[in-house]
Amino acid sequence: MRARSLFLMFCLAAALAPFVPAGRGRPSRQGFPGWPSTFEGRALVPVKLPSREARFAAGFPGRIAAFTDGSRLILVRWVPRATRLLHPAEDCYRGLGFAIVPRPILRDDGGARWESFTAARDGEKLVVRERICDASGGQWTDTSSWYWAALLGRTRGPWWAYTVAEAG
Repeated sequence: MRARSLFLMFCLAAALAPFVPAGRGRPSRQGFPGWPSTFEGRALVPVKLPSREARFAAGFPGRIAAFTDGSRLILVRWVPRATRLLHPAEDCYRGLGFAIVPRPILRDDGGARWESFTAARDGEKLVVRERICDASGGQWTDTSSWYWAALLGRTRGPWWAYTVAEAG
């Protein structure tokens, strides 16, 4: 009977653990450092956010900007605290009517991992990749694992989320 009670206590503790505030997952006091001027060795040129993203950015608990390097669209999001409003790009493209085909996780020349997929609609085909990273070298290829790591204090913000779309 004692073993059963102990087991139930551990189950209750595990169920409540995500709701216990963790110091490392709290909002960052670090201010916005400004947008990067380069990405993967290429100069970034700011472009206007599409209207849908601009409306979303108004309520986003961080900052969002779009850039091009001449051939790719790069969406950069700066996130000071854990939030469910950081959505996967796959959801956004699907919501815009694109058919999504998952691709394997990519590893770039610097060793960074990227989630990737192909998005196709009306003859347009894009290869999209995304990742989230922190200043300590932490990296996530999906928003759900990032969110739980942040919420449970396994990473400290602010975080940068990059989405890269190019013709495929």
